[in-house]
Amino acid sequence: MAGKWKEKKIVMDATEINRALRRISHEIVEKNKGTGDLVLVGIRTGGAHLAKRLVNFIKEIEGVELSLGILDITLYRDDLSTKKEQPVLKKTEIPFSISDKKIVLVDDVLYTGRSIRAAMDSLMDFGRPIQIQLAVLIDRGHRELPIRADYADLNVRGNLCH
Repeated sequence: MAGKWKEKKIVMDATEINRALRRISHEIVEKNKGTGDLVLVGIRTGGAHLAKRLVNFIKEIEGVELSLGILDITLYRDDLSTKKEQPVLKKTEIPFSISDKKIVLVDDVLYTGRSIRAAMDSLMDFGRPIQIQLAVLIDRGHRELPIRADYADLNVRGNLCH
């Protein structure tokens, strides 16, 4: 078994993640000049947890609780046909209209951009937003699609997050 498992590296500890999310929350409010017409949508699973935390931080900053949606992108992935196992579908929860809203799409790690493309395709089935912005905790680079984060706390190149 030697050599089979790569040693995992901790890129951010809990305190650093907390600080990063606070910083991103402030950036979101500043870039959007407040919270008008703004909603957050987290990609299941990591992005959903982060989106909930961002909503809480923004509430602390602005005194406004933003609408929060949770998005399952399973059926929109472009690698479904290559998977040996059947995908496990989870619930998408967007209990509000996204039409004419500014959406901050939240995920934990941005890598190839394919998950974000799937998320944007999925969102379009719910309406036509004014704008979609992307917030991620970590940007790994190595893009396969022309997608970039509007808010990213840590840019990592190489295999640190693998």
